[in-house]
This record gives sequence, structure tokens and C-alpha cells, in this order.
Amino acid sequence: MTDDAKRRLILSDDVARALGEGRAVVALESTIFSTLGLPVPANAEALAGTGSPSVEKIVDCGATPAVTAILDGRAHVGLSADEEKRVLQGTRKVAERDLSVAQAQGWDVGVTTVSASVALAHAAGISVFATGGIGGVHRGSELSGDVSADLDAIANHPVITVCAGAKAFLDLPRTLEYLETAGVPVLGWQHDWFPAFYTRSSGLPVPHRVDDERVVCDVLRFRARPTTGVLLTVPIPVDDEIPASRINAVLTAALESSAQAGVTGPAVTPYVLERIEKETDGQSIPANLALARNNADLAARVAVALASTP
Repeated sequence: MTDDAKRRLILSDDVARALGEGRAVVALESTIFSTLGLPVPANAEALAGTGSPSVEKIVDCGATPAVTAILDGRAHVGLSADEEKRVLQGTRKVAERDLSVAQAQGWDVGVTTVSASVALAHAAGISVFATGGIGGVHRGSELSGDVSADLDAIANHPVITVCAGAKAFLDLPRTLEYLETAGVPVLGWQHDWFPAFYTRSSGLPVPHRVDDERVVCDVLRFRARPTTGVLLTVPIPVDDEIPASRINAVLTAALESSAQAGVTGPAVTPYVLERIEKETDGQSIPANLALARNNADLAARVAVALASTP
């Protein structure tokens, strides 16, 4: 991010204070809290907590939460209550490539994806970011060339991204191969298998298992390339997992439907997630909330450990 862009970056008072005092901060994307990530009212439940702990409140137990978004043509890291309400209604995604366009054109509300959030976190001086699941290499990418910008962002910003693996409808073996080529350490939190969002294991071994937050911090500190980030994968809690046999059949049908409908690029993810919700009778929504909270909890613990590292 250029110096001009950094000067325009708006930090909330809480986030600015925490960073100034060297305390733990966790960046959060805003797409998951918009209607593009979760349906109403689940998106508000995830952000503000209506009857159960929200992602923000879970982070706040150990670190300051910093939701990222574009509002009125300015990049924000950390939002007020009124700004959060605007994000809940957001319908325009902002990836890293779109950040400059959104600011130059003065977009009213832009909800940030993983790639944009990682870039904004780095620009703000935040080293830990939590999300649900990352994008990756899409099935059929050998023909379409469809590879999520999330992977490039993780490879080019020194931020620890905490997630429940990659979206299950992606080409997970190729996603792991891409991350290896890009030099990104992929870690499994107290688990030996790469998770697949709704399921605890994709059947693919995770390159490195870690069992301690400080080890995660040291992996970032000792990285071989100054700009490379770290991917910390966390399996969904056992009680919230959707059986692989069920979710795989749903995914196959959803992908076939998206192909027949001519859905491509960034539109694939919300389309497939909506179909999954319908085909699982809504079971995917509490699963999504559970893994997001689980990731946020670990991200806060990692951020606290990083802040206390000499």
C-alpha cells in the first residue's frame, strides 16, 4: 500500500489506542458480516451477538477487534456501532485489487474480502487476522485460471491468517500446492489434517502441526521471506461439523448448478453458499457461525501471545 493510501487509512479510537500501547489487535473481514457472507439475521448475530457471543465479543475477551471496510471512499480498520450497521447491509465486495478503485471512486459501502482485509491489517500494523475460510484454487482452474486473490495476499503480507481451511468447494490439493509454491507456512492447530470449512478434515495432511500459540508467533517471526504471511488452520468444533458424506453431495450439486447458470469468478462463492444453506436445511448457518467464533477465539490468543513476545 502506498504512503498516500496509508495516510488516508482511518483507525477507530479503540484500535489506534491498542496499537499505540502495543496491545493485541485482531483484524476481521466485513464480507462475512454482510448479506454476501451470511443471511439476515445471522450476519448481525455474528457481528453484534443476539443471544450468543459474537465474533467481535469473543475477540474482545483477549484482544481489540478491528473490522475492516470501505465507507464513503475511505478504508477503515475498526468500526463504530453506526458504521457496523452500514456493513450489515453491504452488497459490494472489495478485494485487494479493488481497494484503490473503491477509494478513488468514493464507494459508499464496500465489504472487504480476505485479500483486502489482510492488506489493510498489514497497512495498519496488525499481525493477526481471523476469518471463516479462505478462497483458493477453484476446480477447473486449469481451464478458467480462477485462483482467489486471497492466496496472493497471504503470500505477500506478513500477517497470520486464522481460518477453518479453505472453502470446501475449491480444489484443495491445488490450493495447498499454490501455498507451498508461494512459500506460505501452512499450520494445523492441534490437528494433523487440513480442514475443509464445514468438515474437520479434507483428507489432506496439513504440512505442519502446532500446539502452542507462541510457536505460531515464532513461525511468523522466523519467516524466510520478509513479506510472507502464515496460514493457521483450525478445524470446526466437533459438535458443529457437517458430515463429509452429506456436504460433499450438496457441494457437487451446487457446483453443477452454478456452472449451468453461468456463474463465474467472485459470484461463485455467495451462489454456492446459498445453495448449501438450502440443501442442508439451514444447518450450514450455525456451522459457519461456530467456526467463525472458534477462529476468532484462537486469533485473539495468538495476538495476545504475539503482543507479549519480547
